[in-house]
Amino acid sequence: MSDLTVVGIGADGWSGLAAAGREAVERADVVMGSARQLKLVPSTGEQIAWPSPLSESLPGLLAQNRGRRVVVLASGDPTFHGIGTTLTRLLGADAVRVIPSPSSVSLACARLGWAQDQVEVVSLVGHPLELLQPHVQPGRRIVVLSWGAHTPAEVAALLVDRGYGDSELTVLEQLGSAEERIRRATASTFAEEDVNSLNVIGITCRANPGAPLLSTSPGLPDEAYESDGQLTKREVRAVTLSRLAPTPGQLLWDVGGGAGSIAIEWSRHHPSCKAVAIEQDATRAGRLTRNAAALGVVVEVVTGKAPEALIDLETPQAVFVGGGATKTGMIETCWQALAPGGRLVVNAVTLETEAVVAKWYAELGGDLVRLAVQRASPVGGMTGWRAAMPVTIWSVTK
Repeated sequence: MSDLTVVGIGADGWSGLAAAGREAVERADVVMGSARQLKLVPSTGEQIAWPSPLSESLPGLLAQNRGRRVVVLASGDPTFHGIGTTLTRLLGADAVRVIPSPSSVSLACARLGWAQDQVEVVSLVGHPLELLQPHVQPGRRIVVLSWGAHTPAEVAALLVDRGYGDSELTVLEQLGSAEERIRRATASTFAEEDVNSLNVIGITCRANPGAPLLSTSPGLPDEAYESDGQLTKREVRAVTLSRLAPTPGQLLWDVGGGAGSIAIEWSRHHPSCKAVAIEQDATRAGRLTRNAAALGVVVEVVTGKAPEALIDLETPQAVFVGGGATKTGMIETCWQALAPGGRLVVNAVTLETEAVVAKWYAELGGDLVRLAVQRASPVGGMTGWRAAMPVTIWSVTK
């Protein structure tokens, strides 16, 4: 592609474009964009409306127009949740010129008087609503990029269900255009009306009394999970995750996923953390998927028996073995699959699993600890300590 320019355009259209953006459109042999965006600019050359699905058609469209002056229209800032990053990934940064306009987030923050560096931004464009969940925390400000006219009502319902019905909701429609409209309500009083499909949502989170605190730090309450008892308990989970060391952009294998608590809390650490949970029981695999959705993350669930089910999975930077460590080849397969610098963590409750862990600890080293948790519980009319089964945790870095 000899001449590809991505021009960010707002709802104010041609009048809002800077001189550089106008010049690029006027000189173009072909202009590509959504049907709505193409109507915002003069028809000086060939216009191509995006086909659906765009991701599959884009490489072919670019190849067909190689050697021509091409302008791609994008909403606002093309490198902020936009097609600008897609094009630079396909063609390289040197092959793409980007001319940005203000993003919908910058316009929303300007209207709301919010500091952009102090808000959370969540895109629901093509993503499940539940991804908002980890960001709903007391006092936080969130800007949501909507997927359409239906999104504000769905967000309001999620907040009410979470116990945040008192949260302040601001729906900002057609920002920057002559038809701009701003409406405010609480999540519990929001009424879906004729919402424009081009909208963003500002949220100031207000927790109702008694709303559960679901931190993104390791160790959510056990009650946050649907479980048949196959669950790494809260205190053990917190220590286990500290050994796994969740890191943005890295992948975890959760072998013997159970209720999925390790994979889920790894993924809640940062939006770019990824996890694959391997669970041989189909009922538990379904439960794990529901837990992940309820807690606002996407976990890839592989239903199958490890270590066979681990073959051909993407290389992980961390592996947790919560069940099945005594199976032949389990530890060898996990260790060999780990990327250099990766962390392997194995939890053992039974003597048989402890024997396997002791053997590998002697061979590979690492860190070996035993946790003994006791909880206060009634003893007659008084209170005493009731011990949970001790858990041995082996962790080693490759």
